[in-house]
Amino acid sequence: MLKQNLQQKLLQKLSPQQIQFIKLLQVPTVSLDTRIKEELEENPALEDMSLSNMNEPDELYPDRDPDDDNFNSDDSEQGEFDEFNIDDYLQEDNVNEYGSRYDQNGDDDEDRKEIPIAVQSSFFESLQNQLDLLPLSDKDFRIGQQIIGSLDDDGYLRRPIMSITDDLAFSQNIMAEDDEVEEMLRVIQTLDPPGVGARDLQECLLIQLRRKDHNDPIIKKAMLVVENYLDEFTRKHYDKLEKSLNMTSDELRGVVNEILKLNPKPGDSNEVNTKQMQVIPDFHIANNDGVLILTLNSKNAPELRVSRSYQDMFEHYDKAAQKDKKMREAVQFVKQKLDSAKWFIDAIKQRQQTLLKTMNAIMHYQYDFFLTGDERNLRPMILKDIADKIGMDISTVSRVANSKYVQTEFGTFLLKSFFSEAITTETGEEVSNKEVKKILEDFIGAEDKHHPLADERLTEILKEKGYNIARRTVAKYREQMNIPVARLRKEL
Repeated sequence: MLKQNLQQKLLQKLSPQQIQFIKLLQVPTVSLDTRIKEELEENPALEDMSLSNMNEPDELYPDRDPDDDNFNSDDSEQGEFDEFNIDDYLQEDNVNEYGSRYDQNGDDDEDRKEIPIAVQSSFFESLQNQLDLLPLSDKDFRIGQQIIGSLDDDGYLRRPIMSITDDLAFSQNIMAEDDEVEEMLRVIQTLDPPGVGARDLQECLLIQLRRKDHNDPIIKKAMLVVENYLDEFTRKHYDKLEKSLNMTSDELRGVVNEILKLNPKPGDSNEVNTKQMQVIPDFHIANNDGVLILTLNSKNAPELRVSRSYQDMFEHYDKAAQKDKKMREAVQFVKQKLDSAKWFIDAIKQRQQTLLKTMNAIMHYQYDFFLTGDERNLRPMILKDIADKIGMDISTVSRVANSKYVQTEFGTFLLKSFFSEAITTETGEEVSNKEVKKILEDFIGAEDKHHPLADERLTEILKEKGYNIARRTVAKYREQMNIPVARLRKEL
């Protein structure tokens, strides 16, 4: 028997508009332009004034109630479109609420010029050009091409010779022996940059050393160290090396300096510039005689509006004597696109407000740092501190902090870097752990490299300065700053 039950549930759901805003909020400035272009392509009712030839000042500043369901009614009703008003979407307003914020950031015509791109040969193109100049048979040339194509970006060959032989047989119908591939690999290893084609670090260093003067005793001993004592060398067990090779400290110092000159990743030499990620700051902070001025990057404020041609469509509809089914379907499609455009512009403007609100709170919280640039002036700050100040959720602040950058007089910083935990000193004062890290960095940078400071000694120094921190905490901070242990910092 069928039973009917009545249940009451409390659910938390996000509307499509909220989801769209969340996605836009976490998009950095460098990717926002791409996201806007995608929306422009998908929605013909959305228009970018900066790309159009129109000079009309109309912009969209919607104040539509998100709970308004006027545009979701059943299209079977004849009078459903009579209440539609295009003025809800189009308003004439030349004043931008945030114009003074992002028009002063120096994003002038000079900054908008295209960045020139350096034309240079890639790592693989350089090897191919060198291979073209070698007097090789057709078979050896194609084997050489296969080897070059199998190299990693750092210049190493990490594929087994047998696999390359199989690739030649199956993909190019070239029957080659492993010895032929091995011999051609030695030819590739003679190309520039030195060390290319090596199968591991040891072989890479040996290839580079073999190109140097073999009559130099330092070179000979360096080759001996790399060939037989590479593990001891990387662990900086210099005492063992001196005893095993019967060298003096001066000789060992010369050998170590010679090895350190070698390039462990020969393939990276031509790819350094192309691998660097472009960072476009979302905010600019300027110091005007002790007063900080926050501005938003103008790329975060695109000039979007509803297409004027869609207004003409509705004017045509209003003048139509008869409203048949096709006309209603066409108007319904237009209204859906208008809603979508309106929600997108809503989300963009809400994104601007949230960015400015969050960054303004961070700037005032860390005012001393932005004035001086000294990390020791950073106050302890967590996401909840900023969320409470601006009256927003912690997740919203997190989305802003994890992907946005601010440009200051002292460099460009990720907002996340301004958040840190608090440490209590002996006097009861709370300081940021970044202040402790800065002190550690200063002492390690000024230490005697022949006798580097151990973690125990660093702990004692901090305690002398009033920071009661355990040794394991010092080790954790040191690792977070990518500073090796004292033994690995030792120099001869």
